Amino acid sequence: MLKLERCLISNGEFDLSADLEIEQGQRIAVIGPSGAGKTTLIEAIAGFRPLAQGRLFWQAEDLSEKPPGRRPVAMLFQDGNLFPHLTVAQNVGLGLRPDLRLDKAQQENVMRALSRVGLDGLEARKPAALSGGQQSRVALARVLVQGRAMLLLDEPFAALGPALKAEMLDLVAELADETGATLLMVSHDPDDARRIAGQVVLVAEGKAHPPVTTAELLDNPPPVLRAYLG
Repeated sequence: MLKLERCLISNGEFDLSADLEIEQGQRIAVIGPSGAGKTTLIEAIAGFRPLAQGRLFWQAEDLSEKPPGRRPVAMLFQDGNLFPHLTVAQNVGLGLRPDLRLDKAQQENVMRALSRVGLDGLEARKPAALSGGQQSRVALARVLVQGRAMLLLDEPFAALGPALKAEMLDLVAELADETGATLLMVSHDPDDARRIAGQVVLVAEGKAHPPVTTAELLDNPPPVLRAYLG
């Protein structure tokens, strides 16, 4: 279980409070108006943004003071963070070792991850030689090799077309189910939440609200969310 206990997260221009629990293995969409603090919330969970107060726990272990590399978290950013001078395999290998000195088992792990995301035979290519969807798959494979218990997505597929985005969301859902990872996905699109998330965390008016079922929230949204969704 992920537990944020009376947390306050400061982001310069605003503060975000969070007092909530998320069961292990859940697929959660994090939605709310633009600028409400959705990315701020998952950055705090990942350890990229410190807590101003409160504690953050995973399976009863206090993560509040741990740096990102020592948390059971893998994060997929909006731009994928691929390095243009590295090959596909090398970009994925960074998820295991920043110096890319991989042993045989780690190299095999990279190849399995590439195969799982549908990139067999492309390991020697550079990112510029890939389509947008293929680049997203490389970034997803790099997350996959890390084998972390929590997977955080900050709208990594926002630039893709509707059909390709749906395909990537389905792949993420499959991988989360296969690995048992807890998934938190920032999204501006309620259709994305309905597609793969059983629960939703609403971030609005300075608060990250406890999760509720996706249909419950989106079928009868509170005024602040209704105004945003239109």
